[in-house]
Amino acid sequence: MIIAGGGVAGLALGLTLHQIGVPFIVLEAVAELKPLGVGINIQPNAVRELMELGITAEQLESVGVSVREWALVGQQGQDIYAEARGTQAGYHWPQYAMHRGKFQMLLAQVLLDRAAKGAIRLGARVTGYAKSAQGVTTQITHNDGTTSTLDGTLLIGADGIHSNIRAQMHPDQPPIHWGGAIMWRGTTRAKPVRTGSSFVGLGTHRQRMVIYPISPVGEDGLAQINWIAEITVDDPEARKNIGWFRQVGISDFAHHFYDWRYDWLDVPALLAGADVAYENPMIDRDPVDTWVDGPVALMGDAAHAMYPTGSNGASQAVIDAREIGAAFVAQGVTAEALGAYDTKLCARVSELILRNRGLGPFGLLTMVNDRCGGTFTRIDDVISPQERADFMGKYKSAAGFAMETLNAAPPLIPQGTLAKL
Repeated sequence: MIIAGGGVAGLALGLTLHQIGVPFIVLEAVAELKPLGVGINIQPNAVRELMELGITAEQLESVGVSVREWALVGQQGQDIYAEARGTQAGYHWPQYAMHRGKFQMLLAQVLLDRAAKGAIRLGARVTGYAKSAQGVTTQITHNDGTTSTLDGTLLIGADGIHSNIRAQMHPDQPPIHWGGAIMWRGTTRAKPVRTGSSFVGLGTHRQRMVIYPISPVGEDGLAQINWIAEITVDDPEARKNIGWFRQVGISDFAHHFYDWRYDWLDVPALLAGADVAYENPMIDRDPVDTWVDGPVALMGDAAHAMYPTGSNGASQAVIDAREIGAAFVAQGVTAEALGAYDTKLCARVSELILRNRGLGPFGLLTMVNDRCGGTFTRIDDVISPQERADFMGKYKSAAGFAMETLNAAPPLIPQGTLAKL
């Protein structure tokens, strides 16, 4: 089997295939894997699957920190909603906040330690495919400009939001969607707020900060704090001037948050303490009606690139890998198994894409704005505790990490089971 892409999705699938006895190769475009990226959250449903793969809590804690709280705070600094997360909330598994690149490197190292030599082939970009009687022929461009092909039974496109495999599968897909939000991302060595391991969304539906630690607190009382500063603009032409992970100066955007100072957080100081900041548009792709074309399937961002508002992009990539593996165990390494994976996840995750486009759990900020213009003395006078809890419960259910359901669910892949080759 051929996996196009050595990011979180492709590596999680490689680990799953190794576990269930399916030969594979991962083709990755870059010449060298490096710990690139910023902070991500791995939800308990995905942590469960990582642990089913034999990745330990100690390994995950080496690249991140267990999250204790998720909180939404208005621009005046008053709580809108807060809840415990992970084991603090009663889940059987933690939620982790971590550096995406370090997490990817952990997955890669575990895979290389377990799988045959050459399981990951670097400098090989998958540019297309051709179906055949035997399965699929994958077209590859190498870093030196040469091209080659590789035959396999199945091809899995884990090649990200700019997926060549998706572009061939859906040649009439609309361009990447941008809804007007601009993000600046970075990290700062600072003191964690609230519980010391809280995920905090602060601000309004059009201007907000997301703040959470991605490392343990050191002897100096400080941790590496991941932050996202975000504004929404109404001019579609502004997209032309927004970079993709373009390095920018803090002064280029900090003025939007100049007065965001509270007794528990000084946002201007947090931004000023960063070594570097990167600018990005908040983008996603419109859902498609299928992720499968016979012996070819999409997963991860190639299948369902979504706004990073629900902290479940990387988590869903892990779930994709495990669902593909479960389908192989049940139906063999076949196109029919890919069809079963598609039937189970495509429509449901497509709804999640649209939920996240509507700001996902941050949609509570829109509700507050609609009812009181974002200014309030008591949040209970604006939205009742039950209504807030119901809103969050529906999102967690849609994203696949409703606690009672998850805690009671049997393993996706029972230990020791192998695929039917």
